[in-house]
Amino acid sequence: MSDTFTDATVATAPSAPGRRRSRTVLLAAAVVAVGTIASVGALGLGGGDDEAPAAPPRAGSTVAVTRATLVERTKVEGTLGYGNETPLPVKATGTVTWLPEAGATAERGDTLLRVDDRPVALLYGTLPMYRELGMTTGTATPEVPDAAPSPPPGTPPKQDGDKRPATTAPPTTPPQPPRPLQGMDVLQFESNLAALGYTGFTVDEKFTSATERAVKRWQKSLDLPETGRIGLGDVVYASGRIRIGQAGVRLGAAAGENALTYTGTTRKVVVDASAEEAAWAVRGAEVTVGLPDGSPVKGRVASVGREATAPEGGAGGAAPTVPVTITVPDQQALGRLEGGPVTVEYVGRKRENVLTVPVAALVALAEGGHGLETPDGRFVAARTGLFADGMVEVSGPALGEGMKVRIPQ
Repeated sequence: MSDTFTDATVATAPSAPGRRRSRTVLLAAAVVAVGTIASVGALGLGGGDDEAPAAPPRAGSTVAVTRATLVERTKVEGTLGYGNETPLPVKATGTVTWLPEAGATAERGDTLLRVDDRPVALLYGTLPMYRELGMTTGTATPEVPDAAPSPPPGTPPKQDGDKRPATTAPPTTPPQPPRPLQGMDVLQFESNLAALGYTGFTVDEKFTSATERAVKRWQKSLDLPETGRIGLGDVVYASGRIRIGQAGVRLGAAAGENALTYTGTTRKVVVDASAEEAAWAVRGAEVTVGLPDGSPVKGRVASVGREATAPEGGAGGAAPTVPVTITVPDQQALGRLEGGPVTVEYVGRKRENVLTVPVAALVALAEGGHGLETPDGRFVAARTGLFADGMVEVSGPALGEGMKVRIPQ
Protein backbone atom coordinates (compact mmCIF):
# COMPACT_ATOMS: atom_id res chain seq x y z
CA MET A 1 0.00 0.00 0.00
CA SER A 2 1.44 3.35 -0.95
CA ASP A 3 1.78 6.29 1.44
CA THR A 4 -0.77 8.27 -0.61
CA PHE A 5 -3.52 5.68 -0.16
CA THR A 6 -6.46 7.24 1.72
CA ASP A 7 -9.56 5.11 1.28
CA ALA A 8 -9.94 1.34 1.30
CA THR A 9 -11.97 -0.03 -1.61
CA VAL A 10 -15.26 -0.71 0.20
CA ALA A 11 -18.52 -0.66 -1.77
CA THR A 12 -21.84 0.24 -0.18
CA ALA A 13 -24.23 -0.55 -3.06
CA PRO A 14 -26.63 -3.36 -1.98
CA SER A 15 -26.93 -4.73 -5.55
CA ALA A 16 -23.31 -5.96 -5.65
CA PRO A 17 -23.12 -9.24 -3.68
CA GLY A 18 -19.53 -9.82 -4.71
CA ARG A 19 -18.49 -6.48 -3.31
CA ARG A 20 -20.49 -7.23 -0.15
CA ARG A 21 -18.56 -10.47 0.38
CA SER A 22 -15.31 -8.57 -0.05
CA ARG A 23 -16.37 -6.10 2.65
CA THR A 24 -17.29 -8.99 4.96
CA VAL A 25 -13.84 -10.53 4.59
CA LEU A 26 -12.17 -7.16 5.12
CA LEU A 27 -14.10 -6.41 8.30
CA ALA A 28 -13.51 -9.89 9.66
CA ALA A 29 -9.75 -9.43 9.21
CA ALA A 30 -10.01 -6.04 10.85
CA VAL A 31 -11.78 -7.39 13.94
CA VAL A 32 -9.14 -10.11 14.40
CA ALA A 33 -6.30 -7.60 14.01
CA VAL A 34 -7.88 -5.14 16.44
CA GLY A 35 -8.05 -7.82 19.13
CA THR A 36 -4.37 -8.60 18.63
CA ILE A 37 -3.25 -4.96 18.65
CA ALA A 38 -5.32 -4.16 21.73
CA SER A 39 -3.77 -7.11 23.54
CA VAL A 40 -0.28 -5.89 22.69
CA GLY A 41 -1.12 -2.43 24.02
CA ALA A 42 -2.47 -3.94 27.25
CA LEU A 43 0.75 -5.86 27.79
CA GLY A 44 2.54 -2.63 28.55
CA LEU A 45 4.61 -1.72 25.53
CA GLY A 46 4.57 1.80 26.90
CA GLY A 47 3.10 4.11 29.47
CA GLY A 48 2.26 7.73 29.97
CA ASP A 49 2.11 9.58 33.25
CA ASP A 50 2.05 7.88 36.63
CA GLU A 51 -1.75 7.97 36.62
CA ALA A 52 -3.62 4.80 35.70
CA PRO A 53 -4.61 4.65 32.03
CA ALA A 54 -8.21 5.51 31.17
CA ALA A 55 -10.68 2.74 30.39
CA PRO A 56 -10.59 1.70 26.71
CA PRO A 57 -13.40 3.09 24.54
CA ARG A 58 -16.40 0.88 23.89
CA ALA A 59 -16.76 -0.96 20.60
CA GLY A 60 -18.88 1.00 18.18
CA SER A 61 -18.19 4.35 19.84
CA THR A 62 -16.66 7.30 18.05
CA VAL A 63 -13.44 9.01 19.19
CA ALA A 64 -11.43 11.95 17.92
CA VAL A 65 -7.87 11.93 16.65
CA THR A 66 -5.95 13.94 19.24
CA ARG A 67 -2.53 15.56 19.37
CA ALA A 68 -0.49 14.55 22.41
CA THR A 69 2.87 13.41 23.74
CA LEU A 70 3.44 9.68 24.07
CA VAL A 71 6.01 8.27 26.46
CA GLU A 72 7.18 4.68 26.39
CA ARG A 73 8.07 3.30 29.83
CA THR A 74 9.83 0.04 30.60
CA LYS A 75 10.17 -1.84 33.89
CA VAL A 76 13.24 -3.79 34.98
CA GLU A 77 14.08 -5.62 38.18
CA GLY A 78 16.38 -4.15 40.80
CA THR A 79 17.57 -4.71 44.36
CA LEU A 80 17.22 -2.26 47.23
CA GLY A 81 20.06 -2.15 49.75
CA TYR A 82 23.04 -0.18 51.01
CA GLY A 83 25.46 -1.18 48.26
CA ASN A 84 28.47 -3.46 48.34
CA GLU A 85 30.31 -3.88 51.65
CA THR A 86 33.89 -2.59 51.80
CA PRO A 87 36.55 -3.71 54.31
CA LEU A 88 37.51 -1.10 56.88
CA PRO A 89 41.26 -0.34 56.82
CA VAL A 90 41.90 -1.48 60.42
CA LYS A 91 45.63 -1.29 61.17
CA ALA A 92 45.52 -2.10 64.89
CA THR A 93 47.39 -5.24 65.89
CA GLY A 94 46.37 -7.49 68.73
CA THR A 95 43.34 -9.47 69.86
CA VAL A 96 39.81 -8.35 69.02
CA THR A 97 37.99 -7.86 72.32
CA TRP A 98 34.77 -6.14 71.16
CA LEU A 99 32.79 -5.92 67.90
CA PRO A 100 29.69 -3.89 66.96
CA GLU A 101 26.48 -5.44 65.68
CA ALA A 102 25.94 -5.70 61.94
CA GLY A 103 23.64 -2.91 60.76
CA ALA A 104 24.72 -0.44 63.43
CA THR A 105 25.70 3.04 62.31
CA ALA A 106 28.86 4.87 63.38
CA GLU A 107 29.84 8.51 63.09
CA ARG A 108 32.87 10.62 63.88
CA GLY A 109 34.44 9.71 67.22
CA ASP A 110 32.52 6.43 67.66
CA THR A 111 34.34 3.23 68.57
CA LEU A 112 34.39 0.77 65.66
CA LEU A 113 35.93 -2.12 67.59
CA ARG A 114 38.32 -2.74 70.47
CA VAL A 115 41.70 -4.40 70.06
CA ASP A 116 43.52 -5.45 73.24
CA ASP A 117 40.69 -3.52 74.94
CA ARG A 118 41.80 -0.28 73.24
CA PRO A 119 39.17 1.56 71.17
CA VAL A 120 39.67 2.07 67.44
CA ALA A 121 37.87 5.34 66.62
CA LEU A 122 36.19 6.46 63.39
CA LEU A 123 37.27 9.79 61.93
CA TYR A 124 36.29 11.46 58.65
CA GLY A 125 38.71 11.89 55.78
CA THR A 126 40.03 10.49 52.53
CA LEU A 127 43.70 10.16 53.43
CA PRO A 128 44.43 6.81 55.12
CA MET A 129 46.30 6.57 58.41
CA TYR A 130 49.84 5.74 57.39
CA ARG A 131 52.04 6.90 60.28
CA GLU A 132 51.98 7.72 63.97
CA LEU A 133 51.05 11.30 64.81
CA GLY A 134 52.71 13.34 67.53
CA MET A 135 55.59 15.66 68.33
CA THR A 136 58.83 14.45 66.75
CA THR A 137 62.07 14.18 68.74
CA GLY A 138 65.66 13.95 67.63
CA THR A 139 69.26 14.29 68.80
CA ALA A 140 71.78 16.45 67.01
CA THR A 141 74.98 14.78 65.93
CA PRO A 142 77.53 15.73 68.61
CA GLU A 143 80.64 17.51 67.52
CA VAL A 144 83.63 15.34 68.49
CA PRO A 145 86.69 17.49 69.35
CA ASP A 146 90.11 16.53 68.14
CA ALA A 147 91.30 13.81 70.51
CA ALA A 148 94.83 13.58 71.84
CA PRO A 149 96.98 11.06 69.99
CA SER A 150 97.11 7.61 71.51
CA PRO A 151 100.35 6.72 73.33
CA PRO A 152 102.67 4.33 71.53
CA PRO A 153 102.29 0.65 72.32
CA GLY A 154 104.03 -0.40 75.53
CA THR A 155 103.81 3.05 77.14
CA PRO A 156 103.16 2.63 80.87
CA PRO A 157 99.97 4.09 82.32
CA LYS A 158 100.07 7.68 83.35
CA GLN A 159 101.06 8.19 87.01
CA ASP A 160 100.52 11.08 89.34
CA GLY A 161 102.71 13.94 88.28
CA ASP A 162 103.00 12.63 84.74
CA LYS A 163 103.04 15.62 82.37
CA ARG A 164 101.61 13.66 79.38
CA PRO A 165 98.24 14.97 78.09
CA ALA A 166 95.27 12.95 79.27
CA THR A 167 92.76 11.47 76.85
CA THR A 168 89.22 12.84 77.31
CA ALA A 169 85.80 11.49 76.29
CA PRO A 170 83.86 13.58 73.73
CA PRO A 171 81.23 15.81 75.32
CA THR A 172 77.58 14.71 75.04
CA THR A 173 74.97 16.98 73.42
CA PRO A 174 71.56 17.19 75.13
CA PRO A 175 68.57 15.92 73.05
CA GLN A 176 66.80 18.50 70.95
CA PRO A 177 63.33 19.59 72.11
CA PRO A 178 60.35 17.97 70.29
CA ARG A 179 59.62 19.45 66.88
CA PRO A 180 56.17 19.79 65.23
CA LEU A 181 55.20 17.01 62.80
CA GLN A 182 53.96 18.37 59.48
CA GLY A 183 51.76 17.04 56.68
CA MET A 184 48.27 16.86 55.19
CA ASP A 185 47.48 13.92 57.47
CA VAL A 186 48.05 16.25 60.43
CA LEU A 187 45.57 18.76 58.98
CA GLN A 188 43.00 16.00 58.46
CA PHE A 189 43.43 14.71 62.02
CA GLU A 190 43.32 18.18 63.60
CA SER A 191 40.11 18.97 61.69
CA ASN A 192 38.50 15.90 63.28
CA LEU A 193 39.87 16.67 66.73
CA ALA A 194 38.42 20.18 66.59
CA ALA A 195 35.07 18.84 65.31
CA LEU A 196 34.93 16.56 68.36
CA GLY A 197 35.26 19.62 70.60
CA TYR A 198 38.92 19.35 71.55
CA THR A 199 40.32 22.76 70.65
CA GLY A 200 43.03 25.14 71.83
CA PHE A 201 45.28 24.75 68.78
CA THR A 202 45.43 26.03 65.22
CA VAL A 203 43.99 23.65 62.64
CA ASP A 204 46.81 23.46 60.13
CA GLU A 205 49.46 21.06 58.89
CA LYS A 206 51.57 21.22 62.07
CA PHE A 207 51.19 18.91 65.06
CA THR A 208 52.31 21.26 67.84
CA SER A 209 52.47 21.05 71.61
CA ALA A 210 49.01 22.63 71.68
CA THR A 211 47.73 19.76 69.51
CA GLU A 212 49.42 17.33 71.87
CA ARG A 213 47.56 18.77 74.86
CA ALA A 214 44.23 18.44 73.03
CA VAL A 215 45.05 14.83 72.17
CA LYS A 216 45.73 14.10 75.83
CA ARG A 217 42.29 15.44 76.75
CA TRP A 218 40.72 13.21 74.11
CA GLN A 219 42.67 10.20 75.34
CA LYS A 220 41.53 10.89 78.91
CA SER A 221 37.88 10.80 77.77
CA LEU A 222 38.56 7.38 76.20
CA ASP A 223 40.29 6.04 79.36
CA LEU A 224 43.55 5.73 77.44
CA PRO A 225 47.05 6.59 78.61
CA GLU A 226 47.55 10.31 78.04
CA THR A 227 50.55 10.07 75.73
CA GLY A 228 49.59 12.88 73.37
CA ARG A 229 50.39 10.62 70.43
CA ILE A 230 48.07 8.81 67.99
CA GLY A 231 49.19 5.34 67.01
CA LEU A 232 48.86 3.88 63.53
CA GLY A 233 45.97 1.63 64.60
CA ASP A 234 44.16 4.05 66.91
CA VAL A 235 41.88 5.56 64.24
CA VAL A 236 40.26 4.61 60.94
CA TYR A 237 39.20 7.14 58.32
CA ALA A 238 36.00 6.99 56.22
CA SER A 239 34.29 9.59 54.06
CA GLY A 240 31.39 10.04 56.50
CA ARG A 241 28.85 8.15 58.58
CA ILE A 242 28.95 4.44 57.91
CA ARG A 243 26.81 1.37 58.42
CA ILE A 244 28.58 -1.62 59.91
CA GLY A 245 28.53 -4.74 57.75
CA GLN A 246 29.50 -8.29 58.57
CA ALA A 247 32.54 -8.89 60.77
CA GLY A 248 35.38 -10.82 59.18
CA VAL A 249 36.74 -12.06 62.53
CA ARG A 250 35.42 -13.44 65.79
CA LEU A 251 36.05 -12.21 69.29
CA GLY A 252 39.43 -13.42 70.42
CA ALA A 253 40.86 -13.54 66.90
CA ALA A 254 43.70 -11.39 65.66
CA ALA A 255 42.74 -8.03 64.21
CA GLY A 256 43.42 -7.36 60.55
CA GLU A 257 42.40 -5.53 57.41
CA ASN A 258 39.23 -7.65 57.04
CA ALA A 259 38.08 -7.35 60.65
CA LEU A 260 35.05 -5.25 59.69
CA THR A 261 33.19 -4.24 56.54
CA TYR A 262 30.99 -1.21 56.01
CA THR A 263 28.67 0.57 53.62
CA GLY A 264 27.20 4.04 53.44
CA THR A 265 24.05 4.82 55.41
CA THR A 266 21.95 5.76 52.36
CA ARG A 267 19.74 3.12 50.78
CA LYS A 268 20.02 2.76 47.03
CA VAL A 269 18.89 0.51 44.19
CA VAL A 270 21.16 -1.52 41.93
CA VAL A 271 19.92 -2.77 38.55
CA ASP A 272 21.80 -5.28 36.41
CA ALA A 273 20.79 -3.69 33.14
CA SER A 274 21.25 -5.37 29.79
CA ALA A 275 24.36 -3.92 28.19
CA GLU A 276 22.53 -3.77 24.85
CA GLU A 277 19.55 -1.87 26.26
CA ALA A 278 21.24 0.40 28.82
CA ALA A 279 20.94 3.62 26.80
CA TRP A 280 18.35 4.82 29.34
CA ALA A 281 20.92 4.64 32.13
CA VAL A 282 22.35 8.14 31.93
CA ARG A 283 23.65 9.82 35.05
CA GLY A 284 20.98 12.12 36.41
CA ALA A 285 18.10 10.42 34.55
CA GLU A 286 14.91 10.21 36.62
CA VAL A 287 13.25 6.85 37.22
CA THR A 288 10.42 5.48 39.34
CA VAL A 289 11.17 2.77 41.90
CA GLY A 290 8.30 0.40 42.66
CA LEU A 291 8.49 -0.93 46.23
CA PRO A 292 7.27 -4.42 47.21
CA ASP A 293 4.01 -2.92 48.56
CA GLY A 294 3.37 -1.32 45.18
CA SER A 295 4.04 2.28 46.19
CA PRO A 296 6.19 4.35 43.79
CA VAL A 297 9.26 6.35 44.86
CA LYS A 298 11.24 8.78 42.73
CA GLY A 299 14.84 7.83 41.98
CA ARG A 300 17.77 9.13 39.97
CA VAL A 301 20.59 7.32 38.14
CA ALA A 302 23.79 7.97 40.09
CA SER A 303 26.35 5.82 38.27
CA VAL A 304 26.68 3.26 35.50
CA GLY A 305 29.29 0.51 35.49
CA ARG A 306 31.94 0.62 32.80
CA GLU A 307 32.40 -3.14 32.46
CA ALA A 308 29.80 -5.63 31.28
CA THR A 309 29.69 -9.03 32.97
CA ALA A 310 27.98 -12.29 32.09
CA PRO A 311 25.12 -13.40 34.37
CA GLU A 312 25.97 -15.78 37.19
CA GLY A 313 25.65 -19.43 36.28
CA GLY A 314 26.77 -18.86 32.71
CA ALA A 315 23.32 -19.41 31.20
CA GLY A 316 23.68 -19.89 27.49
CA GLY A 317 22.56 -16.95 25.41
CA ALA A 318 22.11 -14.62 28.38
CA ALA A 319 23.06 -11.04 27.55
CA PRO A 320 25.88 -9.36 29.50
CA THR A 321 24.80 -6.74 32.03
CA VAL A 322 26.18 -3.54 33.54
CA PRO A 323 25.41 -2.39 37.11
CA VAL A 324 23.32 0.76 37.35
CA THR A 325 23.14 2.47 40.76
CA ILE A 326 20.05 4.53 41.53
CA THR A 327 19.74 6.87 44.49
CA VAL A 328 16.49 7.68 46.28
CA PRO A 329 16.53 11.31 47.52
CA ASP A 330 13.49 10.83 49.76
CA GLN A 331 14.79 8.16 52.11
CA GLN A 332 11.75 8.49 54.35
CA ALA A 333 9.55 7.32 51.48
CA LEU A 334 11.27 3.94 51.75
CA GLY A 335 9.92 3.49 55.27
CA ARG A 336 11.72 0.87 57.34
CA LEU A 337 12.49 -1.31 54.34
CA GLU A 338 16.25 -1.93 54.22
CA GLY A 339 16.51 -4.37 51.35
CA GLY A 340 14.66 -6.54 48.87
CA PRO A 341 13.52 -6.79 45.25
CA VAL A 342 12.04 -3.71 43.58
CA THR A 343 11.11 -2.62 40.07
CA VAL A 344 12.59 0.34 38.23
CA GLU A 345 10.52 2.08 35.58
CA TYR A 346 12.35 4.30 33.13
CA VAL A 347 11.43 6.37 30.10
CA GLY A 348 12.41 4.73 26.86
CA ARG A 349 11.20 6.56 23.77
CA LYS A 350 9.20 9.77 23.73
CA ARG A 351 7.18 11.30 20.91
CA GLU A 352 5.97 14.87 21.38
CA ASN A 353 3.06 16.61 19.65
CA VAL A 354 1.97 13.65 17.52
CA LEU A 355 -1.47 12.49 16.34
CA THR A 356 -2.84 9.69 18.52
CA VAL A 357 -5.82 7.37 18.71
CA PRO A 358 -6.74 4.52 21.04
CA VAL A 359 -5.07 1.27 20.06
CA ALA A 360 -8.52 -0.28 19.76
CA ALA A 361 -9.32 2.05 16.84
CA LEU A 362 -6.75 0.41 14.54
CA VAL A 363 -8.00 -1.80 11.74
CA ALA A 364 -5.87 -4.20 9.69
CA LEU A 365 -6.54 -3.55 6.02
CA ALA A 366 -6.79 -6.35 3.49
CA GLU A 367 -4.31 -4.52 1.28
CA GLY A 368 -1.82 -4.55 4.16
CA GLY A 369 -0.98 -2.11 6.92
CA HIS A 370 -3.38 -0.40 9.28
CA GLY A 371 -6.26 1.98 8.88
CA LEU A 372 -8.96 3.87 10.75
CA GLU A 373 -12.71 3.66 10.06
CA THR A 374 -14.66 6.90 9.73
CA PRO A 375 -18.24 7.18 11.05
CA ASP A 376 -19.58 6.91 7.46
CA GLY A 377 -17.86 3.54 6.93
CA ARG A 378 -14.80 4.66 4.96
CA PHE A 379 -11.34 3.33 5.81
CA VAL A 380 -8.37 5.70 5.94
CA ALA A 381 -4.79 4.43 5.88
CA ALA A 382 -2.69 5.16 8.97
CA ARG A 383 0.97 4.54 9.64
CA THR A 384 1.61 3.54 13.25
CA GLY A 385 4.45 4.74 15.46
CA LEU A 386 4.93 4.55 19.21
CA PHE A 387 2.51 2.55 21.36
CA ALA A 388 2.08 3.91 24.89
CA ASP A 389 -0.54 3.74 27.62
CA GLY A 390 -3.25 2.30 25.39
CA MET A 391 -2.67 4.92 22.70
CA VAL A 392 -0.81 4.73 19.41
CA GLU A 393 0.91 7.33 17.27
CA VAL A 394 -0.65 7.58 13.78
CA SER A 395 0.17 9.56 10.67
CA GLY A 396 -1.03 9.80 7.11
CA PRO A 397 -2.04 12.41 4.51
CA ALA A 398 -5.75 11.96 5.23
CA LEU A 399 -5.44 12.23 9.04
CA GLY A 400 -5.84 15.40 11.06
CA GLU A 401 -6.41 16.55 14.60
CA GLY A 402 -10.09 16.40 15.58
CA MET A 403 -11.00 13.88 12.89
CA LYS A 404 -13.61 11.36 14.09
CA VAL A 405 -12.95 7.63 13.85
CA ARG A 406 -14.98 4.65 14.98
CA ILE A 407 -13.95 1.84 17.32
CA PRO A 408 -14.73 -1.33 15.33
CA GLN A 409 -17.24 -3.79 16.79
